[in-house]
Amino acid sequence: MSRPLLFLDVDGPLNPYAAKAERRPEGCTTLRVPHNSRMPTEHGEPVLRRRPLRVWLNPEHGQDLLRLDYELCWATTWMADANRWIAPVLGLPELPFVDFGDALFRDRPDGVHWKTAPLVDYADGRPFAWVDDEQSDADQAYLTAHHRARGLLHHVNPRIGLREEDFRTLADFARSLDASQAGG
Repeated sequence: MSRPLLFLDVDGPLNPYAAKAERRPEGCTTLRVPHNSRMPTEHGEPVLRRRPLRVWLNPEHGQDLLRLDYELCWATTWMADANRWIAPVLGLPELPFVDFGDALFRDRPDGVHWKTAPLVDYADGRPFAWVDDEQSDADQAYLTAHHRARGLLHHVNPRIGLREEDFRTLADFARSLDASQAGG
């Protein structure tokens, strides 16, 4: 049996970007992504940033994530850049990432988040958990209707990022998958 996927968003769960700007969250270190780094805009076109992007990361989260019984995968607008900038600070190996392609930032008339369908497609019937700060009931309904395995959409407050209780929830979900498979 393969392990479930854990789709990781960066901004919100790992980078509590909505925390008070003058108060770095406890346990976090500050990363400055240089202005010459190219990141997509809301229109999907790469542009040069004028100021470095401030990112707060808790280096302990890497080991916490690796202890979970999941196959880790980036599910973020950072895409491959998460391996360049985020993984080293967290002590994570290079991880696969979901390439959102044309879906990047594309609004849907049904209110489903633009990441949801690509994540369901990427999972291809495997159980998964997705940590993000932008999920809604519409995403859960889409998951229920279009994904044939179990899935957990786990909302993380972007003011505080991942916390101990979030890791417990993720671990419990992975254990529940093992228990359901062992039972039948």
